[in-house]
Amino acid sequence: DKANMSFQEKNITVSLVNFSLILVFYLIRLLQMIQNGSFNSTNVFRLWAIIIVAAIVVTIAATILTHLVSAIIQAIQTQAEPVIEDIADERDKFIDLKGTKVTYLVSSLGSFLAMLTFAFGQPPLVMFTLLILFGVVAQIVGDIARLYFYRRGF
Repeated sequence: DKANMSFQEKNITVSLVNFSLILVFYLIRLLQMIQNGSFNSTNVFRLWAIIIVAAIVVTIAATILTHLVSAIIQAIQTQAEPVIEDIADERDKFIDLKGTKVTYLVSSLGSFLAMLTFAFGQPPLVMFTLLILFGVVAQIVGDIARLYFYRRGF
C-alpha cells in the first residue's frame, strides 16, 4: 500500500529530516563564525563535535520515537498488537545500495571541490569545513534518492 510507509522508508525519512536540520544548524553556525571573525580551529572543531554527536544521538532517538509513535497509532487504529516489518528483502537492499552509490558520488565530488579550495590557496580549515559540509549534503542527497527509489517502486 503506497499510503503507508515501510519500516525502511520511515528510517530514511527520519535520517533525511535529521540531517537536513543538522545542515541548517551547521550553516548558520558557520556564517555566525565568519561574520563574528571567530572562524578558527577551536570553534570549528567544537562545531564538528556537536555535529557528530547530534548525528548519532538525534538519529537514534528520532528513529526510536518515530517507530514507537507509529506503533501506538497503528495499535489504536487496528485495535490489535502492532506488527513491525523490519525485515529487509532484496528490493530494500537494492534500493539501499543505489542510495549509497548516490551518497558516495556526492561525497566524492564534494571532497574533490574541498581539496580544490586548498589547492587554490585557501587555509586547510576551509577545506576540512567543506569536507564536513559535503558529507552531510551527501547523506541528505542519498536519503532523497532512496525515498525516490521507494516511491518509484524499485
